Amino acid sequence: QVQLVESGGGLVQAGGSLRLSCAASGRISRINVMGWYRQAPGKQRELVAGIASGGRTNYADSVKGRFTISRDNAKNTVYLQMNSLKPEDTAVYYCNYHSDLDRTYWGQGTQVTVSS
Repeated sequence: QVQLVESGGGLVQAGGSLRLSCAASGRISRINVMGWYRQAPGKQRELVAGIASGGRTNYADSVKGRFTISRDNAKNTVYLQMNSLKPEDTAVYYCNYHSDLDRTYWGQGTQVTVSS
């Protein structure tokens, strides 16, 4: 079992920045992928960014150049630096952990609200 605890959401004006953190604990596999998804009201959950334990990253086209995902393997923590935020980035952001045994875990979600 893996537990994920997110922090860092909040309210920010358009053009501002926020940093999300997600700390994983429990049975952490050496090889894994951690990432961030988001879900806006009335929309499906979508991938924002992911990062493998080896460091390879991928981003949704809508956030490329504005968001940066990183991780600290020693702390089992993943970060999402969000710059130049737009109102359309408003959503609940969920941390995701995918193990080498093909198991997936989710955090409880943190609200990000960008005002225009």
